[in-house]
Amino acid sequence: MRLSASPDSAVGALIRKGARLIEAPGRRFVSLDGEHLLASARRAADGRPFDDTAFLEGLRRLLDALRTEARLNLLGRFAARQAIVGNLSNRLQIERDRRQHPEIAAQNISRPLVITGMPRSGSTLLHRLLTQDPANRVPRTWEMLMPSPPPERAAYERDARIAIADRQIRWFRRLAPEFAKVHHVDARLPEECVVILAHSFLSSQFCSMFRVPSYQAWLRTQDLVPAYRLHRQFLQHLQWRCRGDRWVLKAPAHLAALAELCAVYPDVRVIVTHRDPLEVLASEASLHAMLRSPFTERIDAAEIGREVTELTADEIRRATRARDEGCAPVAQFLDIRYRDLVADPIGTVQRAYAHFDMPFTAAAEAGMRGYLAEAPKDKYGVHRYSLAEFGLDADEERERYRAYCERYL
Repeated sequence: MRLSASPDSAVGALIRKGARLIEAPGRRFVSLDGEHLLASARRAADGRPFDDTAFLEGLRRLLDALRTEARLNLLGRFAARQAIVGNLSNRLQIERDRRQHPEIAAQNISRPLVITGMPRSGSTLLHRLLTQDPANRVPRTWEMLMPSPPPERAAYERDARIAIADRQIRWFRRLAPEFAKVHHVDARLPEECVVILAHSFLSSQFCSMFRVPSYQAWLRTQDLVPAYRLHRQFLQHLQWRCRGDRWVLKAPAHLAALAELCAVYPDVRVIVTHRDPLEVLASEASLHAMLRSPFTERIDAAEIGREVTELTADEIRRATRARDEGCAPVAQFLDIRYRDLVADPIGTVQRAYAHFDMPFTAAAEAGMRGYLAEAPKDKYGVHRYSLAEFGLDADEERERYRAYCERYL
């Protein structure tokens, strides 16, 4: 992976160097003990125990993998601890809000529109285009990181949590300055549902950020309905005082969980984006390497390459099986090819609106055209990568995904 110098990368290097100097004594004060983390979360909330404890097995397995497999440096231990305590305290605060305001649980989530597909297949572009439609409600980064108290329409654009999230994101940019070339993150931008699903501890988000193979293997055997029930509660929470006409959601992680997604949201509408896997795999592997590199002193590129292609192939198999077995009526799905989306973004969006019988207004089109004018490709720099960097052979990968390409491309 090719890295370029920048002020943020220099700051990140200084931070990592300082962390190495205090590595040994610092580890004692950055505990990854489950009981300690649960107690910290309770202190950050209202001190009450959890109403729902179904997540504890996932938390235990994640912590075991972080301690024994992830090869975390001090920054990695701190980042994992902060993420876990944040998710736990958010769960407690959401439970508290639902006790105090039972009407939150009565919120109806009707016909959400979900974008999924392989990573790097155009789902982010499509999601951010649809965000420009005033009728669409999307979960933004700041409110997923700090959902309690539920956001209010009147103060939504000036909520104090936006600035807090921006500060957190700036620190991450300093540690991983190349990441913006792959996926630009901002407090006000819409973000993937993995941020929500991570609160269930049944989430691939941890697998992207850390080397946790045993947790990842366990996750692939689990029924993910509990994660999607929590996802639904999260959306109820966010929309209680800040509704839209429809939710528009996005995450490649939904691809492996179409059966569970449709079980929790029977009226869901799903857009699946498709791209040649050989154009996807190295980019996704590079993304994993970028995410993990600040938190460990050792990155095994070939191991990441194998992990990414095996998981991607498995996700495609799961999605294909779920659709073939009728997880939802055929009309609730729309397949979009990456090359069509890039060649004609507005026309592709119009096709999606027509397929799902949604009005495509002049305001929506104007917003989308304005977004395209302001967000050209590679605005934050060119992301360079190759299959060979991650030990992947083009001929082998082409054969691995031959059936997928024949069906969808």
